[in-house]
Amino acid sequence: MTHYPPNTVRDLLKTDQVTDATRQVLTERLDAPSHPPTFFTVQECDLLQAICRRLIPQDDHTELVDIAGNIDERLSQQKSDGWRYDVMPADGDAYKLGLKAIDESALIRFGQPFRSLSTEQQDILLGAVQKNEAPGQIWQQLPADRFFEELLTEAAENYYSHPLAQEEIGYVGMADVPGWQRIGLNQLEDREPTL
Repeated sequence: MTHYPPNTVRDLLKTDQVTDATRQVLTERLDAPSHPPTFFTVQECDLLQAICRRLIPQDDHTELVDIAGNIDERLSQQKSDGWRYDVMPADGDAYKLGLKAIDESALIRFGQPFRSLSTEQQDILLGAVQKNEAPGQIWQQLPADRFFEELLTEAAENYYSHPLAQEEIGYVGMADVPGWQRIGLNQLEDREPTL
């Protein structure tokens, strides 16, 4: 994978290429401290972090995007993304049930809680959840495939809305002041780094 040079986003945020509102939001995301969970219990948050590490691995990163912490913060503020499937409970209830169900499935399938499983076993179990094939009684109350879809979507949104992930994929669209003039194939704006 090709990455932009380190600090591309931080350097760009210091320029007049970015509006104040965009700069403020992205700087807050860059500087956001970790905090103890306020919606989830510590154990639930640890489980959610373990799941998110399998969905969006960050093993080779020096700075991590706190996906689980961001989900916890949203739920503790009772914010919604504005929609949900009619077969799903409210977001907070769905997360609490879904996390409990994943551990239940791990115990049934492998005899251990999810966090104690090998990464291969964790991936197998998450694949079963995704396919709506995970064992357990709790999944009778919560459609596993819908829960997986919502969790993966929120994890990806949290990750890719973070400036470090944007830097990783070469996104400099936050430079929103000047607009984009060079729109042809392989035409770069002056503010876009070359790889």
